[in-house]
Amino acid sequence: MPAPPPDPLDGLAETMDRAAFSAIAEATHGLSPATMLQAWSDWAMHLAVSPGKQMQLASKGARKWARLAGLLTSTRPVIDPLPQDHRFTDPAWQGWPFFQTSQSFLLAQQWWHAATTGVMGVTRHHEAIVEFAARQILDTIAPSNFVATNPVLQKRIAETGGRCLVDGMKLFLEDFTAALRGEPHHDNGKFVVGETIAVTPGKVVFRNRLIELIQYEPTTEKVRPEPVLIVPAWIMKYYILDLSPDNSLIRWLTGQGYTVFAISWHNPASEDRDLDMEDYRLLGPMAALDAITAITGREKVHALGYCLGGTLLTIAAAAMARDGDDRLATVTLLAAQTDFSEPGELALFIDEAQLNLLENMMWASGYLDASQMGGAFQLLRSNDLIWSRILKSYLMGERDEPSDLMAWNADGTRMPYAMHSEYLRKLFLEDALAESHFEAGGKVVNLSALQAPVFMVGTESDHVAPWKSVFKLHALTPAEITFVLTSGGHNAGIVSEPGHAHRHYRVLEREADAPALSPDDWLERAQLHDGSWWTAWASWLGKRSGAPCKPPPTGNPDKGYPPLGEAPGTYVMES
Repeated sequence: MPAPPPDPLDGLAETMDRAAFSAIAEATHGLSPATMLQAWSDWAMHLAVSPGKQMQLASKGARKWARLAGLLTSTRPVIDPLPQDHRFTDPAWQGWPFFQTSQSFLLAQQWWHAATTGVMGVTRHHEAIVEFAARQILDTIAPSNFVATNPVLQKRIAETGGRCLVDGMKLFLEDFTAALRGEPHHDNGKFVVGETIAVTPGKVVFRNRLIELIQYEPTTEKVRPEPVLIVPAWIMKYYILDLSPDNSLIRWLTGQGYTVFAISWHNPASEDRDLDMEDYRLLGPMAALDAITAITGREKVHALGYCLGGTLLTIAAAAMARDGDDRLATVTLLAAQTDFSEPGELALFIDEAQLNLLENMMWASGYLDASQMGGAFQLLRSNDLIWSRILKSYLMGERDEPSDLMAWNADGTRMPYAMHSEYLRKLFLEDALAESHFEAGGKVVNLSALQAPVFMVGTESDHVAPWKSVFKLHALTPAEITFVLTSGGHNAGIVSEPGHAHRHYRVLEREADAPALSPDDWLERAQLHDGSWWTAWASWLGKRSGAPCKPPPTGNPDKGYPPLGEAPGTYVMES
């Protein structure tokens, strides 16, 4: 039976629907009202028919009221803040009535956590959304955010005669004006790409529509024969690994006797809307590997991937192993997920309704703007990244001392429509890579094909790629894996140069084909070390590298890779 002819209104209907959803997404900053309504309805209806949970919450409430009553005549705390909550640590909070106010807030916060979790019948995703939303509301009305209930702020106002509020308003106007212009927040011009940060000497030796490949100058007389390729995430600029000279992983690595190449990603615009994950694989690490082997004449390359760049590198490495391409000597993955079944709190923003809004918002512009992704990351730690900064800057009139990491964090990039939609849908929503139905090169990628030795780094307080999620690669490949868990978060834990104070890490190797431990069992067995994980990685890399030899040339015009310009290149300058 022949197929019916297409309805002439199909295209118009789709365009109208996309435009409508795009407008909703712009108004809600990409958050789906439908998802929020479903989550709250799911929680409220199940709570309404749960007499046991209601009785439990009433009992908890009564006990907390009794504890609050005892605080009227006592300054002994009845509840302690969570370890990461530093809002009430100043001694000024110990005086009356501020001590009682902070304690009552913490008790309310604890009660609401109990109220929004553990309700029978509520789906796990909806429970996480409701708990998260309740926490955001509580963080908004915390006593630390208001002049009348914050003794530290009151003291500051008294000491400055109110000048801090005037200074705070000036800082607010500076930041507001910068935001309207699309400029990063004020940093006194101290950190400038190519002048004070991203200054490790090197040259761009290859360029295509998506990447510039930078080859860095050797700093030792001899180098290991295997060059190192760095594949950074394209969510932000590559120079997170080449900040200031004293904390640049790239500069440090050249000092360990390696020839280092790094990918610098193009910042996509509307015309790049159709670039997808396959384009990123082929034009990114695969094109870079072709250039590196041609320039150096070496058959083996060490590859490092960070965050989303690590996910892409894993896909590329497994596809290479599947196709008999054995150019990778080792694979290093920094805070990179391959199994997205438990991706952490970012999963709050990933479901069918949320993706529908995001996809249509990107459909209208051709990309996802950096500010929209940055806003999602900030919400995950709103207490530290939003409210505490508002308090310090706009009420106390104090500007945080600028740092190279802050300057990098303000230097965002866009993500093309096709790639980001595929990344969120295939990897996050469907977990296609871990479940072996993600395709590369027209064929399925199976991570069990990965054979190269793997060095993985997770960070203890990572809200973007939780270490237990990163750890899941152990169950997906038989390859030898050395896993490191380091102190710090997603960025600061990776930028952890030797000599950085108060750093530690745990490390344990799983031999090839050995059984996979659970994360908790690994944690019990892993050996604790003080200092930087960089040194452990250098030792691991050295054992899997050949004897030092003469450095290769910078670029290779005879092979079609002449030097094109000085590092850090032109793509990193794109705004």
